[in-house]
Amino acid sequence: MKIETAEQGAPGRVTEDRIRVLPNAVVVLDGVTSRTRPPDRNGGWYASKLADELVRLLTGTDPLTDLLARAIANLVAEHDLVPGDSPAATASMVRWNDDTIEALVLCDTPVVAFGQSTRVLEDTRLEDLRPDPDILRWTNKPGGYWVAEADPVAGHQALTATWRRDETKSVIALTDGVSCGVSEYGLFSWEDLEQLPLGEVLDRIREAERGDSEHQRWPRYKTHDDQAIARITFSA
Repeated sequence: MKIETAEQGAPGRVTEDRIRVLPNAVVVLDGVTSRTRPPDRNGGWYASKLADELVRLLTGTDPLTDLLARAIANLVAEHDLVPGDSPAATASMVRWNDDTIEALVLCDTPVVAFGQSTRVLEDTRLEDLRPDPDILRWTNKPGGYWVAEADPVAGHQALTATWRRDETKSVIALTDGVSCGVSEYGLFSWEDLEQLPLGEVLDRIREAERGDSEHQRWPRYKTHDDQAIARITFSA
């Protein structure tokens, strides 16, 4: 088995994405940028705290949704976080044993498994609501979209999948600063991300974004996003 990671921040800023690697699990988080949070309580701070808490909890075998809910609850208790006025993060987790591979996705941090077919676990609830000009009113509400913030209920709103390990060659988990290369820019297929050097993937996305600095080809609210991807290869 081989685990590879690659990450870089948007030019001119410190990344708020986080990756954690364990012997039998990988965590990939995207801290949600906030224009009102103080620097010491921004999305990167929250993503770091949540990632470390998940690493501590992932030593067990409880369902991934339970672990995410418990991690959020622990951060709320330790740091006095208030729903609706807290930094946040999107989340993905992959955990495996000799027989199965489990995956969890909350918001736009997908997980993709490769084998006899390509299986994409993605949470599109945020994207589905993007036409709403008041999209923030739908954060962590029924009928809206969910992120890890200060409400442990969000952990049980995550999407999950389980795959047989003997039918899975590799798995990737990635933040939207990388998945956009497939879902928005059309630079790659998912299968390309199974094979290409991860650093090359990040660089090609950056190059494409620089060539569209006016956001005409790919409408978006910022030119570059933080990037993080992990790839677990189980068999050649």
